[in-house]
Amino acid sequence: MKPLARIVAALAVALPLAASAAEKIVVGQSAPLTGSNAEIGKDIRDGALAWFKRVNESGGIHGRQVEFVSIDDRNDRKTAGANAVKLVNEAGAIALFGFASATLSLDAMPIVKEKKVPFFAPFTGADAIHKQNNFVFVMRASYADELGKILEHWKSLGATRVTVINYDDQIGNQNYATVARLMEGSGKKVVGVKLKRNAPVEPSQIEAIIASDPQVIVATTLYGATSQVIKGLKAAGKPYNMTSLSFVGPSQLAAAAGPDAAGVSVAGVVPPPAKTTVPVIKECGDAIRKAGIPELNYTNLEACIAAKVLTEAMRKAGRDLTRESLYRALNGLGTLDVGGYVVNFSPDNRHGNRYVELAVIGRNGQFRF
Repeated sequence: MKPLARIVAALAVALPLAASAAEKIVVGQSAPLTGSNAEIGKDIRDGALAWFKRVNESGGIHGRQVEFVSIDDRNDRKTAGANAVKLVNEAGAIALFGFASATLSLDAMPIVKEKKVPFFAPFTGADAIHKQNNFVFVMRASYADELGKILEHWKSLGATRVTVINYDDQIGNQNYATVARLMEGSGKKVVGVKLKRNAPVEPSQIEAIIASDPQVIVATTLYGATSQVIKGLKAAGKPYNMTSLSFVGPSQLAAAAGPDAAGVSVAGVVPPPAKTTVPVIKECGDAIRKAGIPELNYTNLEACIAAKVLTEAMRKAGRDLTRESLYRALNGLGTLDVGGYVVNFSPDNRHGNRYVELAVIGRNGQFRF
């Protein structure tokens, strides 16, 4: 059995009891490990597992082992909320980590506020989570940061007609509103085409995109829907310029769309995995390989970096590690360089980093930057 498989098998056992949690440091995650968005959920889990495995093999945190408990939510909001309650009340999680979207994070907020549990590094840039409460600590740039960078890039190339594809729900409509606000600020308008979350892209939606006559499409949807749009437009002979938010899962999009993704640009909230001159990328790459994971990609890299930051906060919290002491440590972390990637957390700043870099998918699925 590969090292990672052994860890996953161990974590698949029933949730640890409170007595076990007293010996180990439990970090909890709800993620889509099956169903739509499963590739992203697994990558977030695997990146964190790889880092915590490295920490445990080096003696743990003040002599205590980290147990990362990940429960499948099947990309369902209510299930994710119920999982959060189990992780906090039954598993004794000292923190919740790496929930896979804003939608999957929303129903965790009541237990987070009630039990004052640090909610660390959700995989989202949505204001709906970034601005929820003082127990949410975000590692990645906001969607407004990403969209600003994307629109600035296309504006410099003379593009004035932008079509946004977004999910027709709370978070998706917020993303559309952000693009509209940024475009209106420069005297331009944006067109939106709404998609249903967890549903196939319909021919009428492809037709609506074509009818909008865009110079560029900004995708705020996941890799499955985005790849369907790319393929649908190519089949119609309309391969428009497209840039996607990091939420898409850049590596997953490259795999799902295959050669059709060539030329599509994506926003990354961590440096491209191929930038091995960045020390933390080499470090996480080593941890990923030693855990038996085939490759380092954008998503497991982001999770690995986030797990490293959380580890530093747990060390800073001292031997008497509790939810309260971890919360204080995160608030007092200040500026921390984890190897070419700098975060900053303070009582007035729970948004640790605003890094955004655009990369283009090549014909071989690799990223040019």
